[in-house]
Amino acid sequence: MSTGVTLYYVHDPMCSWCWGFAPVLAELESRLPAELPVRRLLGGLAPDTDEPMPEAMRGYIQDAWRQIQRRIPGTEFNFEFWQRCRPRRATYPACRAVIAARRQGAQYDRAMTRAIQLAYYTRALNPSEDETLLGLAAELGLDVARFARDLKAPEVQEALEAEIALARSLDVESFPSLVIETRTGPHPIAVDYRDSSPMLERILKLWETARQRDA
Repeated sequence: MSTGVTLYYVHDPMCSWCWGFAPVLAELESRLPAELPVRRLLGGLAPDTDEPMPEAMRGYIQDAWRQIQRRIPGTEFNFEFWQRCRPRRATYPACRAVIAARRQGAQYDRAMTRAIQLAYYTRALNPSEDETLLGLAAELGLDVARFARDLKAPEVQEALEAEIALARSLDVESFPSLVIETRTGPHPIAVDYRDSSPMLERILKLWETARQRDA
Protein backbone atom coordinates (compact mmCIF):
# COMPACT_ATOMS: atom_id res chain seq x y z
CA MET A 1 0.00 0.00 0.00
CA SER A 2 1.29 3.45 -0.90
CA THR A 3 1.97 5.76 2.03
CA GLY A 4 1.59 8.86 -0.14
CA VAL A 5 5.00 10.09 1.04
CA THR A 6 7.37 12.14 -1.13
CA LEU A 7 10.63 13.82 -0.20
CA TYR A 8 11.11 17.06 -2.11
CA TYR A 9 14.45 18.77 -2.67
CA VAL A 10 13.85 22.37 -3.74
CA HIS A 11 16.80 24.18 -5.25
CA ASP A 12 18.11 26.52 -7.90
CA PRO A 13 21.22 25.62 -9.94
CA MET A 14 22.59 29.15 -9.38
CA CYS A 15 21.91 29.18 -5.62
CA SER A 16 25.27 29.40 -3.87
CA TRP A 17 23.96 27.74 -0.69
CA CYS A 18 22.75 24.82 -2.84
CA TRP A 19 26.30 24.51 -4.17
CA GLY A 20 27.63 24.43 -0.63
CA PHE A 21 25.04 21.81 0.31
CA ALA A 22 25.78 19.53 -2.65
CA PRO A 23 28.28 17.16 -0.95
CA VAL A 24 26.07 16.55 2.10
CA LEU A 25 23.00 16.21 -0.13
CA ALA A 26 24.77 13.48 -2.12
CA GLU A 27 25.64 11.71 1.14
CA LEU A 28 22.04 12.01 2.35
CA GLU A 29 20.63 10.65 -0.91
CA SER A 30 22.99 7.65 -0.72
CA ARG A 31 21.58 6.81 2.72
CA LEU A 32 17.87 7.13 1.90
CA PRO A 33 15.74 3.99 1.50
CA ALA A 34 15.32 3.07 -2.15
CA GLU A 35 11.53 2.84 -1.63
CA LEU A 36 11.21 6.50 -0.59
CA PRO A 37 10.20 8.64 -3.59
CA VAL A 38 12.43 11.70 -4.01
CA ARG A 39 11.50 14.57 -6.32
CA ARG A 40 13.72 17.48 -7.25
CA LEU A 41 11.97 20.83 -7.73
CA LEU A 42 13.35 24.00 -9.27
CA GLY A 43 12.43 26.93 -7.07
CA GLY A 44 13.33 29.74 -9.46
CA LEU A 45 15.51 32.11 -7.47
CA ALA A 46 15.50 35.10 -9.84
CA PRO A 47 13.32 35.73 -12.93
CA ASP A 48 14.53 36.77 -16.38
CA THR A 49 16.16 40.15 -16.87
CA ASP A 50 18.64 41.68 -19.30
CA GLU A 51 19.71 44.34 -16.81
CA PRO A 52 23.23 44.17 -15.37
CA MET A 53 23.35 43.17 -11.73
CA PRO A 54 23.49 46.24 -9.46
CA GLU A 55 26.74 46.79 -7.60
CA ALA A 56 25.03 46.33 -4.24
CA MET A 57 23.74 42.91 -5.29
CA ARG A 58 27.16 41.93 -6.63
CA GLY A 59 28.68 42.76 -3.27
CA TYR A 60 25.92 40.93 -1.40
CA ILE A 61 26.45 37.71 -3.37
CA GLN A 62 30.24 37.83 -3.03
CA ASP A 63 29.81 38.28 0.73
CA ALA A 64 27.49 35.24 0.71
CA TRP A 65 30.19 33.21 -1.04
CA ARG A 66 32.69 34.13 1.68
CA GLN A 67 30.15 33.30 4.38
CA ILE A 68 29.56 29.88 2.81
CA GLN A 69 33.30 29.21 2.71
CA ARG A 70 33.49 29.99 6.43
CA ARG A 71 30.46 27.88 7.30
CA ILE A 72 31.19 24.98 4.92
CA PRO A 73 34.98 24.57 4.70
CA GLY A 74 36.20 23.26 1.37
CA THR A 75 33.48 24.92 -0.73
CA GLU A 76 35.12 26.29 -3.87
CA PHE A 77 34.29 29.66 -5.45
CA ASN A 78 36.14 31.31 -8.32
CA PHE A 79 35.84 35.03 -7.67
CA GLU A 80 37.22 35.77 -11.14
CA PHE A 81 33.62 35.40 -12.27
CA TRP A 82 32.98 38.97 -11.13
CA GLN A 83 35.68 40.36 -13.39
CA ARG A 84 35.25 38.07 -16.41
CA CYS A 85 31.46 38.09 -16.73
CA ARG A 86 28.59 40.54 -16.98
CA PRO A 87 26.43 39.26 -14.11
CA ARG A 88 22.66 39.42 -14.34
CA ARG A 89 20.26 38.59 -11.52
CA ALA A 90 18.57 35.93 -13.63
CA THR A 91 18.50 32.25 -12.73
CA TYR A 92 15.44 31.20 -14.75
CA PRO A 93 17.59 30.42 -17.84
CA ALA A 94 19.62 27.94 -15.78
CA CYS A 95 16.42 26.45 -14.34
CA ARG A 96 14.98 26.00 -17.83
CA ALA A 97 18.26 24.38 -18.88
CA VAL A 98 17.78 21.71 -16.22
CA ILE A 99 14.26 21.01 -17.48
CA ALA A 100 15.41 20.99 -21.12
CA ALA A 101 18.18 18.54 -20.23
CA ARG A 102 15.78 16.38 -18.24
CA ARG A 103 13.60 16.02 -21.34
CA GLN A 104 16.45 13.99 -22.88
CA GLY A 105 16.67 11.66 -19.89
CA ALA A 106 15.92 11.85 -16.17
CA GLN A 107 19.61 11.41 -15.35
CA TYR A 108 20.38 14.76 -16.96
CA ASP A 109 18.52 16.66 -14.23
CA ARG A 110 21.36 16.12 -11.77
CA ALA A 111 24.00 16.19 -14.50
CA MET A 112 22.98 19.60 -15.83
CA THR A 113 22.55 21.02 -12.33
CA ARG A 114 26.08 19.89 -11.48
CA ALA A 115 27.46 21.22 -14.76
CA ILE A 116 25.88 24.63 -14.15
CA GLN A 117 27.24 24.78 -10.62
CA LEU A 118 30.76 23.87 -11.73
CA ALA A 119 30.60 26.39 -14.57
CA TYR A 120 29.42 29.21 -12.33
CA TYR A 121 31.40 28.59 -9.18
CA THR A 122 34.67 27.08 -10.43
CA ARG A 123 35.04 28.01 -14.13
CA ALA A 124 33.87 31.65 -13.92
CA LEU A 125 31.28 31.10 -16.68
CA ASN A 126 27.87 32.76 -16.67
CA PRO A 127 24.89 30.34 -16.66
CA SER A 128 22.51 33.26 -17.19
CA GLU A 129 23.73 33.28 -20.81
CA ASP A 130 22.40 30.84 -23.41
CA GLU A 131 25.89 30.47 -24.90
CA THR A 132 27.14 28.98 -21.63
CA LEU A 133 24.16 26.64 -21.31
CA LEU A 134 24.49 25.39 -24.90
CA GLY A 135 28.17 24.70 -24.26
CA LEU A 136 27.32 22.67 -21.17
CA ALA A 137 24.70 20.70 -23.11
CA ALA A 138 27.39 19.80 -25.65
CA GLU A 139 29.80 18.75 -22.89
CA LEU A 140 27.12 16.46 -21.44
CA GLY A 141 26.58 14.83 -24.82
CA LEU A 142 23.04 16.09 -25.24
CA ASP A 143 21.35 16.71 -28.59
CA VAL A 144 22.28 20.40 -28.65
CA ALA A 145 19.82 21.39 -31.36
CA ARG A 146 16.95 19.82 -29.44
CA PHE A 147 18.22 21.35 -26.20
CA ALA A 148 18.34 24.81 -27.81
CA ARG A 149 14.74 24.47 -28.98
CA ASP A 150 13.54 23.23 -25.60
CA LEU A 151 15.37 26.03 -23.80
CA LYS A 152 13.03 28.51 -25.51
CA ALA A 153 9.92 26.32 -25.63
CA PRO A 154 6.76 27.66 -23.90
CA GLU A 155 6.12 24.24 -22.36
CA VAL A 156 9.50 24.34 -20.61
CA GLN A 157 8.68 27.74 -19.13
CA GLU A 158 5.29 26.35 -18.09
CA ALA A 159 6.99 23.38 -16.43
CA LEU A 160 9.25 25.74 -14.50
CA GLU A 161 6.29 27.82 -13.37
CA ALA A 162 4.50 24.65 -12.22
CA GLU A 163 7.53 23.57 -10.14
CA ILE A 164 7.80 27.03 -8.59
CA ALA A 165 4.10 26.94 -7.72
CA LEU A 166 4.42 23.48 -6.17
CA ALA A 167 7.40 24.62 -4.10
CA ARG A 168 5.38 27.55 -2.80
CA SER A 169 2.49 25.25 -1.94
CA LEU A 170 4.96 23.34 0.25
CA ASP A 171 5.71 26.60 2.10
CA VAL A 172 9.26 26.73 0.76
CA GLU A 173 10.72 30.22 1.16
CA SER A 174 14.46 29.63 0.71
CA PHE A 175 16.90 27.34 -1.08
CA PRO A 176 18.02 24.69 -0.55
CA SER A 177 14.96 23.22 1.15
CA LEU A 178 13.96 19.68 2.03
CA VAL A 179 10.30 18.88 2.62
CA ILE A 180 8.74 15.50 3.23
CA GLU A 181 5.07 15.43 2.31
CA THR A 182 2.79 12.87 3.93
CA ARG A 183 -0.98 12.54 4.09
CA THR A 184 -0.90 14.99 7.02
CA GLY A 185 0.76 17.68 4.90
CA PRO A 186 4.26 19.03 4.22
CA HIS A 187 6.91 18.74 6.91
CA PRO A 188 10.09 20.84 6.51
CA ILE A 189 13.42 19.18 7.21
CA ALA A 190 16.03 21.49 8.72
CA VAL A 191 18.98 21.64 6.32
CA ASP A 192 22.32 20.72 7.87
CA TYR A 193 25.26 21.79 5.71
CA ARG A 194 27.80 19.67 7.56
CA ASP A 195 26.08 16.41 8.57
CA SER A 196 23.49 14.27 6.81
CA SER A 197 22.55 12.27 9.92
CA PRO A 198 20.10 14.71 11.58
CA MET A 199 18.21 15.12 8.29
CA LEU A 200 18.15 11.38 7.68
CA GLU A 201 16.85 10.71 11.19
CA ARG A 202 14.01 13.21 10.79
CA ILE A 203 13.07 11.93 7.33
CA LEU A 204 13.01 8.29 8.45
CA LYS A 205 10.94 9.13 11.51
CA LEU A 206 8.27 10.90 9.43
CA TRP A 207 8.32 8.15 6.82
CA GLU A 208 7.92 5.40 9.43
CA THR A 209 5.08 7.31 11.11
CA ALA A 210 3.30 7.56 7.76
CA ARG A 211 3.79 3.85 7.10
CA GLN A 212 2.40 2.91 10.51
CA ARG A 213 -0.59 5.17 10.02
CA ASP A 214 -1.40 3.48 6.71
CA ALA A 215 -0.70 -0.08 7.89
